[in-house]
Amino acid sequence: MTENAARATAASTDVSALSYEDAREQLVKVVSQLEAGGVSLEQSLALWERGEALADHCEQWLEGARKRLAAARETADPENAAQG
Repeated sequence: MTENAARATAASTDVSALSYEDAREQLVKVVSQLEAGGVSLEQSLALWERGEALADHCEQWLEGARKRLAAARETADPENAAQG
C-alpha cells in the first residue's frame, strides 16, 4: 500500500466514528486551513484527503436522515407519502 493510500485509509477510519456535528466542525476547520494557505503541498494534499473523507461521512449521515424522515412520513401518512 502506498503512503497516500495508507493515509487516506487511516483518515477515513478515524472519520467513521465521528458524529455528524463533529465531522462538519472538522470539515469547516479543514476548509479554513486550505483557504488560508501557508502549508506545504504535502500538507495541503493531506488536508484535502481529510476533507474529502469528512464530506463523504457528512453526506452518509444526511442520506440516513433523509431515509429516516421518508420512512417516518410514510408511516404517518402512507397515502400521501406514496404520491410525494
